[in-house]
Amino acid sequence: MTMKISAHDYDYDLVIIGAGVGGHGAALHAVECGLKTAIIEGGVIGGTCVNRGCVPSKALLAASGRVREMRDADHLKMLGIEVGDVRFERQGIADHAENLASTIRNNLTNSMKGLGVDILLGNATFRDNHTVSYGNKKCTAQNIIIATGSIPFVPPGIEIDGKTVFTSDDALKLEWLPDWVAIIGSGYIGLEFSDVYTALGSDVTFIEAMPKIMPGFDGEIAKQAERILIGPRNIDYVTNVLATKVTPGIPGEKPVTIELSDFKTREVVDVMEVDACLVATGRAPFTDGLGLGSINVETQRGFVPVNERMQALDKDGEVIEGVWCIGDANGKMMLAHAASAQGIAAIECMCGRDKVLNHNSVPAACFTHPEVSFVGMTEEQARAKGEEEGFEVTVKKTSFKANSKALAEKESDGMAKLIYRSDTGEILGMWIMGLHAADLIHEASNAVNQGMKAQDLKFAVHAHPTLAEVVDEVFKQVGSTVAH
Repeated sequence: MTMKISAHDYDYDLVIIGAGVGGHGAALHAVECGLKTAIIEGGVIGGTCVNRGCVPSKALLAASGRVREMRDADHLKMLGIEVGDVRFERQGIADHAENLASTIRNNLTNSMKGLGVDILLGNATFRDNHTVSYGNKKCTAQNIIIATGSIPFVPPGIEIDGKTVFTSDDALKLEWLPDWVAIIGSGYIGLEFSDVYTALGSDVTFIEAMPKIMPGFDGEIAKQAERILIGPRNIDYVTNVLATKVTPGIPGEKPVTIELSDFKTREVVDVMEVDACLVATGRAPFTDGLGLGSINVETQRGFVPVNERMQALDKDGEVIEGVWCIGDANGKMMLAHAASAQGIAAIECMCGRDKVLNHNSVPAACFTHPEVSFVGMTEEQARAKGEEEGFEVTVKKTSFKANSKALAEKESDGMAKLIYRSDTGEILGMWIMGLHAADLIHEASNAVNQGMKAQDLKFAVHAHPTLAEVVDEVFKQVGSTVAH
C-alpha cells in the first residue's frame, strides 16, 4: 500500500536507515541541501567500514607493515640503516585498530550531531513507503533511504566459532596469532589479511575456488601481485577447490580441519589441518527484518533492486515513490565510498537535480604492501567488450623501476597500465600496483568521471620527483592524435 500526504505533515524530509559510511555521506549532503534529516541505526554508528572493515584493517596493515619493513634487514641495509631485534606486542597492534575505529566512530557521530541530524537508535522496519518503526517508536518521512550494508557471507558447510574459524569481523580483533592460517578466498579481504598475518610471522594458505588466484584482478597485475605479494612470503595456495566442510579446533590444542572438494566434480580431494581459518568469501546484503514486504519489494539474493537513480523498485520493476537504496544493500558495487557517492546522487535526484553516478569511475584499492588499485575494467574485460562491439583496445604501461621517488625509497616494484579505446580515446580502465597505488588512481577515476579522453591526459603536469610521475609516464605514451 502506498500513501501520499502533503510534505509538511511528515516528521522528516528524509530518514536514512543505517549509519554506515553510505548513510553518513547521504546525511551530510541532505543537510547541505536543506533537508530535515534523521538517521536510524540498530548497531553501532559507522557500520562495517568504520567498526569491522576498512578502518581497523588499515590500522593492522599499517602496524604490521612497519614490522615487515623493520625486519627486512637487506632492504634497510641498501639505505644504509641497521636495526636491532624488532619485537611487537600483538595486543598493542590490536588496540591501535580498536582505538582508530572508536576515534572515527566518534568523529562521524559528532559531525552528524553538529549538523542537526537526528540519530534514532533501534532496528528499522517499514510500515509503508513513508513510515518506519524503530524500537517501539515510529516516524514518517517524505523520502526514506535504505543504507543497511552487508555482513560477511559464510558458505554452507563452514562452522564459525569466532576463535579458530572466523570471518573478517573477528580477524580484525587480532585476539591471537595462529602459526598457520588458511584463508578461503583470494579477493582483496583475503589478500590484505595475508599481508598482516605473514608480516607478524604466520604462514598462510589460500583456498580459491576459481582456476587462478586473485580472480577479480587484471591478469597481468595478478601475475605481478603473485610475484611480489605471494612468492617471497610464507604463502601457498590451492585453486579450483571448494572448502566444503570446515570444523573448528581449539587454539594450541586441536587443529581446524578443512575438507577440500574439486570445484567441478565436488569430489573430496584433500583434508587440510591448520591452526585457524579465515573465511573471506565475500559479503551478503543485510536486508532481513526491514519489512520490505510491506512496500512490495522482492529482494534478489537479498539485494534491493534499484534503478540507476537508486530508487527502489517493486515486484513489477516499478519505482516505489519515496524509497531509495544505496550501498552494499543494492549490490551494485560493494565499496564504502561507492555507497557514499550513491547516497549523494540519490539526494540530488530527490531535490530535483538529475544525477546518475557513473560506476565505471569509482576507484577501488587493495591495501597490501605494495598496494593495488584500479578503476574501470581489466584488460581482459576491455578486449572482450571490444570484440563484441567492434573496436580496438590500446594498452599503455610503465614500471615503477624508472621512477626517481620509488628508487629513493628503494621500493620500485610495480607497474601502471592504462586501457583505452584506440578510436575515440575513451578510458576503459587503469590498474596500478606499487608504492601508494591507492592514492595514485584518482587522476584516472576523475578523468573517467569528467568524460575525459586518454589523449587529454597527455599534457597534464606532475611534480618531480614524485610517484605521480608513474601515472604521468603512462599518459605521455598516449598518441596525441587518437583516431576519431
